[in-house]
Amino acid sequence: MLSILSAIAAFSAVAFGIYWAFTDPRSPVPREWNPLEELAVSDPVTPVTAFKLRRVVADPATCLRVLGGAAQYTPMEPLEAADRCGIANRVDLSGVGASRLQTVETACETALRLAMWERHGIQPAALEHLGQGVRSLRHIGSYNCRPIRGSRSRMSTHATASSIDIGGVTLVDGTRVELLSDWDGTPAQQAFLRALRDSGCQWFSTVLGPDYNALHADHFHLQNKGWGTCR
Repeated sequence: MLSILSAIAAFSAVAFGIYWAFTDPRSPVPREWNPLEELAVSDPVTPVTAFKLRRVVADPATCLRVLGGAAQYTPMEPLEAADRCGIANRVDLSGVGASRLQTVETACETALRLAMWERHGIQPAALEHLGQGVRSLRHIGSYNCRPIRGSRSRMSTHATASSIDIGGVTLVDGTRVELLSDWDGTPAQQAFLRALRDSGCQWFSTVLGPDYNALHADHFHLQNKGWGTCR
């Protein structure tokens, strides 16, 4: 009986210590490692970042609040369209992080995932492979009420703005790097674009590019949902 009580006491002490470590304002646990702290796009990436991101995008108001610290956008009324189309948590997005975009209507989740990719994938890859940062992203749209190409009934994730297509970037010095012209370009361009594809897979559930098929020769298709396809 004494050993059981001792075990319970020990377990209680450990549980209390864990609870304190994550909830007390004086906690020594950095916010990026604390699953109870809200996601910030600028935080370093840790093993709990993906969990925090999923929690944020599950709540519309929280998604908009977190996006506000990392993007330039205007909230919009939900878009309701016929034939399984529309945008539930709609924003008019004009920039993520240090990168501008031609204004695009998309879902908050798509915008937030794009912001994470820009901060933790695109900018580091540009500095590593091209020696400078990115000043703008070129997109080929997000919302499009249509079925998947080749299907008459299965709707594309574009129909709910749950995806966005990115065709290239413009660097700080004005140089453009495009998938269509530079996927097989210089070694640095090739390395950069493949690093973008690989890092995009960290933030989106499906990423399709030139290695997938000819339909994606000129862009990365990045979508929020999927089975982990990264090509």
